[in-house]
Amino acid sequence: MIDLGAPAARTWTAADGLHVDVRGLQAPQPLVLILQLVQQVGPRGVLIVHHDRDPLLLYPELVQIGWWAERIAGDPDEVRLRLAAAS
Repeated sequence: MIDLGAPAARTWTAADGLHVDVRGLQAPQPLVLILQLVQQVGPRGVLIVHHDRDPLLLYPELVQIGWWAERIAGDPDEVRLRLAAAS
């Protein structure tokens, strides 16, 4: 697990990439943590985000740094996104 300075954020690695669960965190913590992890995984990495709402402010930030997001299947009570660098 990576120490993100916010004890409620949980991270783990799976076959599909690094996962971060930001559900329950107050704004702007999810945005800040996700952008930090994007930098950590780098342009060849994949970040799977588990969020409790659609992070509308995240999308323009990702575009600005050359990344994209796609919504993928997740639990009924979450918004799950796959983030990766644009090729």
